[in-house]
Amino acid sequence: MTYTQLALAGVAGAVLVDTVVLRTWLLRRKTYWTAYAIVLFFQLITNGIFTGFDIVRYDPDAILGLRIAFAPVEDLLFGYAMVTLTLSMWVWLGRRGINRRARPGNRSTERPGNRSTDRPADRSPGPSAARPAPPAGPGTASGPRGSRRDPAPPNGPSRRR
Repeated sequence: MTYTQLALAGVAGAVLVDTVVLRTWLLRRKTYWTAYAIVLFFQLITNGIFTGFDIVRYDPDAILGLRIAFAPVEDLLFGYAMVTLTLSMWVWLGRRGINRRARPGNRSTERPGNRSTDRPADRSPGPSAARPAPPAGPGTASGPRGSRRDPAPPNGPSRRR
């Protein structure tokens, strides 16, 4: 098979996986095309550098000859297939509940030393399963502000009189 044939097969396969196998239908979404445009922009820059400076060379008999930013159009087809397959799998796994129960306290944007990032993420199968007790400290069940699931309002604990 030529490079062109492989690229076209990759695109056809990615479209079939998205629409028939996984049924995510990303190709109908505006967010997909926005994400693809961002990837395409950087792919053109990278391919332009690699092929423009002869770091990567292509056999003229194996490609169509049509180039965009020095890169053969087949490279763009392979990039399209890769992005489509990756995002389709991402959406499909998300619909199946993979990593759906991520907790806000486990984000990497939190300050160092925050107790919520010192323990592993909750991996329990559901809300009815028993959960291990959180470590004692500020913001935990035995800390001064009460339970992590019921934090105090920003102005302090509410009091009814």
